[in-house]
Amino acid sequence: MNNYLEVTNLSKSFNSFQLHNISFTLPKGYIMGLIGPNGSGKTTTIKLILNMLARNGGEIKIMGLDNISDEQKVKSELGVVFDTNYFSDDWKVSQVEKAISVFYTNWSSKIFADMLKKFHIAPDKKVKELSKGMQMKLMIACAFSYDAKLLILDEPTSGLDPVSRDELLKILSEYIEDGEHSVLFSTHITGDLERAADYITYISYGELFFSGSKDEFIDMFRIVKGGNDELSANLSNKAVGIRTFPTGFEALVKTEHIGEFSDLSIEPATIDEIIVFTSKRGEDYE
Repeated sequence: MNNYLEVTNLSKSFNSFQLHNISFTLPKGYIMGLIGPNGSGKTTTIKLILNMLARNGGEIKIMGLDNISDEQKVKSELGVVFDTNYFSDDWKVSQVEKAISVFYTNWSSKIFADMLKKFHIAPDKKVKELSKGMQMKLMIACAFSYDAKLLILDEPTSGLDPVSRDELLKILSEYIEDGEHSVLFSTHITGDLERAADYITYISYGELFFSGSKDEFIDMFRIVKGGNDELSANLSNKAVGIRTFPTGFEALVKTEHIGEFSDLSIEPATIDEIIVFTSKRGEDYE
């Protein structure tokens, strides 16, 4: 099996929002970042994958299995980490194991104990006594203890300090090293993507903008800069987005058009810049 996650023409309608025909594939052994402006449908997509919402159309396969008709088998292969913990605050860490382990026939108490030691989590601590970063690690320790093949995280680094974020990204990189595990994580912290992600799926206001390799995504665009007198009609037409200042401008331009503007300053585009410019839907802004 080459793909651990296959999402095809996924759609979901709400009164004020529609997720429309989202398709992407996550191969075995890789990390994919799920990105987009707030309200674009990242969490909705994750909830649909987990069958926490009823979809209006499309298909989702996890480890080759349908996420609805084979839900029990599918969820035995999934590890899930949300931005807030899903354990009772008053549970001790040792009670977390008792509560979760009964659902997984391949649960390993040894692995759980090893992970707690590695993460410096005391078994007698209550969940509410753990920092947000430690609660994240506890959720990951649970997933590792039944050898979840696909780890899904929704904004896992939101609210974490830089040290905790660095530790979490290192854990995810180590998790996929054997080539038998994959990670899908949504985030608005693009620095995390630049460090950890192999693939990117970018959803913009319910529509799929891009899904593919991170390097391909970054290479699609360049930043063009110049003085106000250098902002031509041709550049305005070709730019995906333009930002103007009293002293000049900067524009996001597809790499295929960049040869037309070789007399201007041209720089690589960051993921953050691509999201900012494309989320403006081509409008000029200050």
